[in-house]
Amino acid sequence: MFVDGKNYQSIWLDENDNSVIRVIDQQKLPFFFETRALRSVEDVYSAINDMTVRGAPLIGAAGAFGMYLATLEITSRTSINDHLSNAARYLASCRPTAVNLSWAVNNILERLIKNPDPSKLQETALNAALEICETEKENCRKIGEHGLEIIESISKKKAGSPVNILTHCNAGWLACIDYGTVTAPVYLAHEKGISVHIWVDETRPKNQGARLTAWELGKQGIPYTLITDNTGGYLMEKGMVDLVLVGSDRTTRKGDVANKIGTYLKALAAADNGIPFYAVMPVSSFDLSVSNGIEEITVEERDPEEVTSVIGLSEGEIKQVRICPEGAKAGNWGFDITPARLITGLITEKGICRADENEIIKMFSDKTN
Repeated sequence: MFVDGKNYQSIWLDENDNSVIRVIDQQKLPFFFETRALRSVEDVYSAINDMTVRGAPLIGAAGAFGMYLATLEITSRTSINDHLSNAARYLASCRPTAVNLSWAVNNILERLIKNPDPSKLQETALNAALEICETEKENCRKIGEHGLEIIESISKKKAGSPVNILTHCNAGWLACIDYGTVTAPVYLAHEKGISVHIWVDETRPKNQGARLTAWELGKQGIPYTLITDNTGGYLMEKGMVDLVLVGSDRTTRKGDVANKIGTYLKALAAADNGIPFYAVMPVSSFDLSVSNGIEEITVEERDPEEVTSVIGLSEGEIKQVRICPEGAKAGNWGFDITPARLITGLITEKGICRADENEIIKMFSDKTN
């Protein structure tokens, strides 16, 4: 995607130094566009933990590059298997809800264990990390093509009037290396001349919708309106929402979806108003070992300070201010689980399927996609 005329993706290998991974610092957006250098496993862990990088596909890619950086830390005294296994466990522990992170680091670890030649470890890890990035980018493009069909259908029914799409959090290119998941069909529709308008949930407490999705859409020239998180139900009752698109950090074999906190409430409102509600994700976000999302998925609890304060721009500087009484107790669950019964369908690079165990398993077993 383009930022002020220059093509970017949200993570890349430094073109001048192969020991450095570059990322867009999402903590600074939308106020400042800055990149951050990652030079160690600890740098990667920190960037994921403080949400310099966030979004399931992106933190998976970051974890993969973290494993590459782990190979650069090996010396003649290093117990290689122990070092790599410890790095994988450490990185995977950073954010437990998104399956992409553990999937990516374990994918790299498995390749390294299968190729124990010390002289080849760095090359193997780097090629694998780059491969994961390219695969996720292509997957997002395919997701966009499948999702575009839904938007096109609604546009035809509305005789070309704007298709009003409600989103939650940020599942754009910032979160997915390029294209995005939720945003991919939106970008393709816009490029095709289909009129779209996006209702952007602010997405408390970190405001990823207000800070990131709004910034992305603005840079691509796509009409949007920023709304408070609790506005969606009202808009649906008034017939002002045609489609709800959300991302997924982990999807179970039966179609339950773990996504940013507040997603479940959007699904309830959509179901009550007969509005199609789709979850959008690459197949790397599925966890077929989990059946019951509510009972089995670990939901991350984050720092309560994210709830008791807000971050914004004041006098040219990014500042944090308290919004509640000193000493107020706050809960900060990062995700919720939307049960399959509330989901119209799942949009993946393999196509669109119902949130149903049989269809999901069939999709995974279909070798033609």
